[in-house]
Amino acid sequence: MDKIAIVGGERLVGEIRISGAKNSAIKLMAASLLTDEPVRLTNMPRLADTRFLGRLLGRLGTEVVETDGPNGGQTILTTPEILSTIAPYDLVRQMRASFNVLGPLLARAGQAKVSLPGGCAIGARPVDLHLQALEALGARIELNEGYVYAQAPRGLRGARIEFPFVSVGATEHALLAAVLARGETVLTGAAREPEIVDLALCLTAMGARIEGAGSATIRIVGVERLSGATHAVAPDRIETGTYALAAAMAGGEVRLTNTRADIIESLLVKMEEAGVEVDRGADGLTVRRNGGRLKAVEVTTDPYPGFATDLQAQFMALMTLADGESVVRETIFENRFMHAPELARLGADIVVNGGEARVRGVANLEAAPVMATDLRASVGLVIAALAARGETVVDRVYHLDRGFERLEEKLSACGARVRRISDAGEEA
Repeated sequence: MDKIAIVGGERLVGEIRISGAKNSAIKLMAASLLTDEPVRLTNMPRLADTRFLGRLLGRLGTEVVETDGPNGGQTILTTPEILSTIAPYDLVRQMRASFNVLGPLLARAGQAKVSLPGGCAIGARPVDLHLQALEALGARIELNEGYVYAQAPRGLRGARIEFPFVSVGATEHALLAAVLARGETVLTGAAREPEIVDLALCLTAMGARIEGAGSATIRIVGVERLSGATHAVAPDRIETGTYALAAAMAGGEVRLTNTRADIIESLLVKMEEAGVEVDRGADGLTVRRNGGRLKAVEVTTDPYPGFATDLQAQFMALMTLADGESVVRETIFENRFMHAPELARLGADIVVNGGEARVRGVANLEAAPVMATDLRASVGLVIAALAARGETVVDRVYHLDRGFERLEEKLSACGARVRRISDAGEEA
C-alpha cells in the first residue's frame, strides 16, 4: 500500500483550486442511468470512487468517456439501453454509494438486483430508509442472500415519504427514483445538504420537475422520460473545509478558489472563534494564520447546515494545538473517533468517552508513523502532520485517494513538504 510522508513545520502560502464534490459526482453519475441520452458532467473530480462507479455503470450498459479540460475533468455518460440490472456484491461492497444505482435501475428498467453494501468502518449505515422509500413508491422489495430484489413492472407511482431522521443517501435515492414515477412525490424530513441541491439541479436540467431541494420538504412531479444534459459538479465542501483547516494548522495564507464560503459557514465560524482569520469572497475564500496560539472551542456535528461530521477529524487535529480544552461531540456516526489514538501517537492529548472527545492542547506535535482508518481520518492525520516536528508517514492512504484529488500536488504547491511512497518503497 502507498504511504504519504510529510515533513512538518512549513507554512502554507498560495492558492488551491477546489475540485468538484465527490459526494455529488457519484450520485450524478448514477442519475445518468435515467436517460438514453448523454449526460455531460464538468468540474468532475478524478478519484478512486468515481473511477470505480464508472466501472460498475459500464457493467450496466453505460459508456463512460473521460476527458480533461482547462477547468477540470469532464465525464460523458451514455446509457442507450440497460444491459444488466444486476449490481453484484464484489462491486457494491467496495463503495457504499454504488447502492444508489438501485433506484435509477428500478425507475427505468422496472427491476433491479443490487447487493446490500455491507459494513462500514465508521459505524452502521443501514439502507432501511432507502428501501422504505422505494416501497412507498410502489416497488416490491425482497431480501435474499445479501441482495435486494426490487420490481416495479408497471412503473413507480408518486407517494408521500416522511423520513424519521435526516438521511442524505435516502433523500438522494428517493429523488433518483421519483423523477420517473407517475404523479407527485413529497419528501418530508429530507436532507438539506448542498449535494441534494446539486443532484436536483442536474435532474431538472434533464427535464425533471423538482421543487424545494435544499429544504426539509421536496416535491417531485414525475415525468415520462428524461433527456441528456450538461451539468457542472458543485464544489466539494469537505475538500474546501479540509484545506481551510490545513492552512490554519500549518500557518500562513491560502486562497481557496472554485468554491464558496457559505457551504462551510458552520466550520468557518468555529475557525474564527479559534483565532483563525477568514476572508469570504464571491469566488472563494482566504484563510490566514500568522502567529499566535489557537483557542480551544467546542463543536458538535449535525446534519447540514450544522457542523459536518466529515470535517470532525480535521478539526480535532487543529484543536490538538489550541490553548485550553476543546470538546468535540459526534452525533452522526458511532466509531468516528478512530483517528484519536493515531493523533495521540503524534503527541496529542485526547480522551474519548462515547460520542465525546476532550482535546487538551499541547505545545507541539512530534512526527511518528500513523495509520489511516477511513477517508476523513486519513486527511486529519495529514493535517496534523503539517505542524508536527519531523517526518510523519501516513500508511493506508488508499482511503485518501477515494476522496481527495491530487492532494500532494495541491499542498506542495503551497509550500508543504509532502511526497508519496509507492508500494515498492520508492517515491511515486
